[in-house]
Amino acid sequence: MVLGIQIAGFIFGLFMLYYSFLNYKKKEFTEKEFVFWILIWLLIITVTLFPFVLDPILKPLGFFRALDFLVISGFLLIILMIFYTYSLTKKTQKQVEALVRVLALKKNKRK
Repeated sequence: MVLGIQIAGFIFGLFMLYYSFLNYKKKEFTEKEFVFWILIWLLIITVTLFPFVLDPILKPLGFFRALDFLVISGFLLIILMIFYTYSLTKKTQKQVEALVRVLALKKNKRK
């Protein structure tokens, strides 16, 4: 029995597969990035259509429903992505500050 959420997840996965393909064709993704995202979207489509594939993972971890596992995993993934983005932003900020200092010193030496 296919539920509405499964249909929505399947359509979302197909759309993201197509969007990843477009980004690859526009040269915005490298080949490795493209393969990574294709695997992620295929995994999401598989779990959406066949949620019972998660059963071997759920029971040892103590989850009663797949939805509980997916929600908790989603929150953890979002926290990980936010932390990664924050660390990249800080690194970029330090690089920009160093570049501004160098340019300011060069400009000051010319005068």
